Amino acid sequence: MYRFIVAAALSLALLSCTQSTDEMAPSAEIDEFARDYLLLELSMGQYDANHVDAYFGPDEIKSAATNAKLGRDDILAASAGLTSALSRLDTSDDRQLARRAAGLMARLRALDTRVAMSKGEFFDFDEESKRLFGTSAPNYDKSHFEAILRQIDILLPGPGSLTSRVEEFSRAFEIPADRLPAVFEAAIVECRRRTLEYIRLPEGESFTIEYVTDKPWSGYNWYQGSAVSIIQVNTDLPTRIDRAVDLGCHEGYPGHHTYNALLEKNLVVDNNWLEFSVYPLFSPQSPIAEGSANYGIELSFPGEERIEFEKSVLFPLAGLDDALADRYYELLELQAKLSFAGNEAARGYLNGELSREQAIDWLMTYSLSTKERAQQRIRFMETYRSYVINYNHGKAMVANYVETGTTTPAERWEKFEQLLSTSILPENLE
Repeated sequence: MYRFIVAAALSLALLSCTQSTDEMAPSAEIDEFARDYLLLELSMGQYDANHVDAYFGPDEIKSAATNAKLGRDDILAASAGLTSALSRLDTSDDRQLARRAAGLMARLRALDTRVAMSKGEFFDFDEESKRLFGTSAPNYDKSHFEAILRQIDILLPGPGSLTSRVEEFSRAFEIPADRLPAVFEAAIVECRRRTLEYIRLPEGESFTIEYVTDKPWSGYNWYQGSAVSIIQVNTDLPTRIDRAVDLGCHEGYPGHHTYNALLEKNLVVDNNWLEFSVYPLFSPQSPIAEGSANYGIELSFPGEERIEFEKSVLFPLAGLDDALADRYYELLELQAKLSFAGNEAARGYLNGELSREQAIDWLMTYSLSTKERAQQRIRFMETYRSYVINYNHGKAMVANYVETGTTTPAERWEKFEQLLSTSILPENLE
């Protein structure tokens, strides 16, 4: 039974077997702990709509969480009991068991932090990200970004602010709204084709695409289980030609759809590691999920291959002129180096060192965002807080992990697939 929840004086349905876990082998015992853990994450999801990103585990545990109506203090008490039990588990002769126990305890630390935050406890940006995601992003001062901005200023000289010049130039690469579905679908088909050259996905895997508005993000993968995803693309703001491949790889192949399908098959189905049947968004899983999704873009389209594909396939579908495309890609390469400016805006804003308007101004100056895009990014930060580090810092961690000791594309794809198919913590990437 869920003895740690019962020990916390909670009244729950008894879902697991009545055999005492003291009589079980450690491998069977941790299976029971995983069921306890799922109930706690699903219980927290009732207080925070963003907490559970995906769940495809046993229906009876989801029903128990709904019926139990655990209070947040109950969740914390049960989590403490479960953490204590995991720490006493004998894993001395089993490396995989030790890794699994460590992963569960890291997830419980993140859960405890999220519960505390929901009750009003404040952690500064770096402490919050360390508690939730098991890592914190590096700090950069203004001079780091100013050096990059000077290079962009040389690339796009002229009157007006640098942000306005970048926006005016980039406008020529916006996909007309009526052509967006054809462009995006062509991009994701190519992302899938390239991924399948190296990774075998479960039979019957599939996705559907939806176009939505009024969201704080540009794209989202809602994993449904059984290797099926819904990929949503936000059309609030104009979509530029490069975003088609970005979103196709990031949300689909070899990004979130691929990652979730492999975890489900290799850990949940094949090994019965039920803790991976839930994806709590604010957990150590996210630096790997977002980092691998972003790294997968350049893994799929190395060197000049992406530019060649976009100019030969996507530009015509979008009805765009590629006469200035080479300069546009130079600009994109420089802008990518400004990505950590968003982290600094979030750090200052969430720590109370910048007002909302100051954070917007920072993004307009150091990320070269328009006011509308800066406002959307601030909305994301207000919703997801320190989660922002997982995109750029997570990518850097994944890139370092995959590229260390590998030289050929095949070697990197193999190591990348292993990363997507195993239980690993961010600390193991550094």
